[in-house]
This record gives sequence, structure tokens and C-alpha cells, in this order.
Amino acid sequence: MKILAQISFKERDMKLNKLLLSVVAAATLAGTSACAFDAEAVFEKDCQGCHGPAHQGGVGADLRPDKLRKKNSQMLADVILNGRSGTAMVPFKKGESIGHQFTQADADAMVKYLKNFTGKQKMVLTLENVKKKWTTYNKASELKKKYPKAVDVKNVTDICFVTERDASKVTFIDGTKGKKLSTHPAGYAVHVTVTNKRQPRYAYSISRDGLVTMFDLASKGQQKIADCRIGTSSRGLAVSPDGKYVLAGNYEPGGAVLFDAMTLEPLKVYPTSSVIDPDGNIGSSRVASLADTPYGPYFAMALKDGGHVYIIDYSKEGFPIVGDIPNIGKILHDAFLNEGKEQGRYFMIASQGSDLVGIVDFKTKKLAAKVYTGPGTKPHPGQGADWYNEEYGQLHATQSMNVGEVVIWDNNWDVVAHVPTAGGGLFVGTSKHTPWIWSDCVLGGSSNWNKMYLINKQHLEVDRIIEVGKDKGKLIDAKTHKVIKSWKVPHKDVLPRILHAEPANHGQWTMISEWNAGRIGIYEAKTGKFVKYITGLTTPTFTYSIEHRQEIPGA
Repeated sequence: MKILAQISFKERDMKLNKLLLSVVAAATLAGTSACAFDAEAVFEKDCQGCHGPAHQGGVGADLRPDKLRKKNSQMLADVILNGRSGTAMVPFKKGESIGHQFTQADADAMVKYLKNFTGKQKMVLTLENVKKKWTTYNKASELKKKYPKAVDVKNVTDICFVTERDASKVTFIDGTKGKKLSTHPAGYAVHVTVTNKRQPRYAYSISRDGLVTMFDLASKGQQKIADCRIGTSSRGLAVSPDGKYVLAGNYEPGGAVLFDAMTLEPLKVYPTSSVIDPDGNIGSSRVASLADTPYGPYFAMALKDGGHVYIIDYSKEGFPIVGDIPNIGKILHDAFLNEGKEQGRYFMIASQGSDLVGIVDFKTKKLAAKVYTGPGTKPHPGQGADWYNEEYGQLHATQSMNVGEVVIWDNNWDVVAHVPTAGGGLFVGTSKHTPWIWSDCVLGGSSNWNKMYLINKQHLEVDRIIEVGKDKGKLIDAKTHKVIKSWKVPHKDVLPRILHAEPANHGQWTMISEWNAGRIGIYEAKTGKFVKYITGLTTPTFTYSIEHRQEIPGA
């Protein structure tokens, strides 16, 4: 009996051990599964902006299976990990990437996914579906009654937006003191923010995963009024100058949504699921840049894949499309409006597949000209730069993504200068308070992405260079190479990727995002000298000064 009991206990212990091992194994597998690399999800978040939701290409290459089938998988994985010099294709390997960092196994899995991609179910934008995703948190009228004047700042125009890409948040800061006011969830990779020029207490953001959010800047803590998810991938926003309407652009499903600017109620959709592209093919198009204009009651709506720009008249019943300007170029992306004489008459839209900027005339509702920026430049103006030059008159500028230069043209639509910089960039910016165009080199590789070029608006030459190292920042005279001023940099042990210069403090400062270092550098607009840092941010990408944007048409 004792022997039998011992055997029973031994068998019981063996069974318990097996059970425990099974539980541990299951838990391990579950943990592995939960952390497994999801190539489709990563592509939608990090890749489709350049390569397209259907993998059809755009700024980036066409990645459909028939284009990749004969290509070596290891070579493709190497491109994913290491990027491609002189292009917008950044390295995704750990230690280089901002956002998702790939291992070799991740890169291999992405190549396998791309080579075996079978397509996605076609989505169509409908008003019914969008209205289901509209949520109200506060009434604008009640908040205005409770907070008739700005609470956290002297005036709402003191406030600046900061988009914290990988934190999926927006942060509001006091642009006169350089301190944080509040932070709010606002969707994955918040992309664009705009304000209501008629009532600047109201501001709006849109995220790359399709969430439009409305805030009241005058209220305590800049409270959220409403939000609405319009799709799975989105980019552009615009607010009508009369303060009544907001237009939001969608990549997936393709189209745009018109909202009531006081409630964020969806009013109308403009699907782009079936349009004719520059090659005569019929298919869906993403909607990229949007702009309002003081020139008329119009929105401009750029069809990224279709190569068209629609003009919407929001003053007419039904908000009709009253202009269709086709054949501008391939892969329409971002745009800006002219300043100076007849301010806002021209919508200058970058065509990154044709290396040009199309000049759309709101007055004639026709294409006025094409400004060719140079082979392989892929123009990316961002907020653009527009100023008066004593020799040429009004000038306009764009950054080039694949070439280290700023392209400048006049009101005759002739290029007057190609100003070299250290590497490809994303943004140029200026204001009446600074003598320079501020141009980043954020796509110029690790030896150049920590530089900002200050180009003289009259001589059209580089005057100064801001260079931020791991421990020290320097303001350099571009001609003599002498250091004008240096300063200590908060230690992060990363070479900062600096981008997007934005005027603040009512023109006295220029704010520059240090993306991977999680901070914003503040500089004197007139001298370029360093002032101070705002720290404690997560991948700050864009800053938007409410005061500055009040003066810029379409911004």
C-alpha cells in the first residue's frame, strides 16, 4: 500500500509538473503572440503615408507584389533597415528609427507581407458612417459663457500647438513664456493643427489614424469640445475664414468631410473612390492638402493620386464643387498660398511625382503655371515661405525632400534661385519678424539632420547655420564658419533631428522641434541665437503658433 501510495504521489507530481510546464509554455506563447510583429498594422501606421494604402506608391516606391516579385528579399530587407540615401526612405533599424524600430526578423516579415499582399477591401466614404463616429464632450456656447476670456494665458493668440507624434497627443504651450499648459490624447501621429481665424479660441487637429478633434483654447486646460473619426488614414485640415466650416481630408477611405466649425457635426462628404489620374486610369485617390483662402468663399482640395484640385464653394447651398483643375502632376502632397498683392489668390501645390509646384488660380479656377523644381527634388513646402524681395518682388519657396536645396520662384512663376543646404528636408518657414528663411535638413542623414539653414531673404544666400550636437549647440556664420554663439544641450546621448521652424512670442522667437530628443529649442528670430529649451515631450513634430497663423492665408 505504501508502495502504491508512493507511486500515486509520484504520478500526481509528474502530472502537476506537466500541467505547470504547459501553463508556462502557454503563457510564453501568448506573450510572444501579443508582442509579435504585425507587418500589416506597422505598414498602415508607418509606411502607407509614402507608399499608399494599396501599396501603389507615392512619395515612396510602388510596393505591389508584381513590382517586388523578382527582387531579392534580403536586399529589400536591407533597404527597410538602412534606408535609402538621398530619399525620404529613412532607416527603420533600432537606434536609427523614430517610432517603430525594426529587427532583422521584422524587416524579413515586412518583405514577406509586401510580396504576398493580396489587396484590401475597398472603402467608400459615406456621411452615415462618419456621423456614427462623431462624439461631443462640451458645448462651445457653454464653455464660452463660463470662460469669456482666456484663462491660462493673457490671450489665446499666445498659445502654440505642439504635435507629439508617437505619444498620440497634442500639447498646448504658452508661446510667450515657453511653458506647457496642457496635454490631450488626439489620435495616432497627430499630423496637422489649424485654428479658426474668425474665432481663434477654437482649434482643430487631425491624426494619421483619422481622428479630427476640436478644442476651446480659452477654457481652463484647453478643453475638448468634440471629435470625429473620419477614416483610418488622414492628413489635411482647413477652416473657412468666416469661421463656419472645417474641411478634413482622408487617405483611407479617400475623400474629404465638411464639418460645422462650432460643433464638429459632419455636414457633407466628398468621396474620391473613382477619379481619373494623370495617366487616364480610373481609381481611388487619397486627399492630401486642403486650404481655405481669403480670396473667396473657397476651399482647395488636392487629390493626391488623381492629380486634380477641386475648388469647393462653401457659401452656396449644398457646398458644391465649382472648379476641377486636372493634370497638375503626379502625387500631389502639401501646399501653401501666396501672400502680398491679391493675397490667397494662388494655391501652390507640390507634385512630388512630377517634381513641380502647380499654381492653381482661385480667380480663374484654372492652372496658371507649373514651376519645375528640378529632377528628383520631390518638393515639400510644408507651411511654405512667402516674402517680399527688393529685387524680384514677392517670392515663394519650397524645401526639397531628396535634394539638399531650397527652390525659390517669383510671381512670373520663374525659378530665381536654388539655394544649397546640407541635405533633404521637409519644411521651410519665415515671417515678417525674421530676415531669414529657416530650412531644415531632417532627411539629410545622420551627419546633417541636426542642422537648420538660415537663408537671407534679400540676398538668397545662406547666412547662418544652427547645428545641435549631443552636448553642445552652435550658431555658425555660414561664410566664415566661425561660431557666433554656443550653448549647452540637455544630455540625451542622441544626435537631434531638428525640423519645422515656427515663429512664436509674437515674432520674437523661432521654435524648432528636436524630434528624437523630445524637446523644442527656442531661438531669437532676428539673430538666430539660442534662448532656451522646452523639454519633456515625445517626438515633437510640428509647432503651430496661433498668432502667426492668423496672418498667413490658408494656414
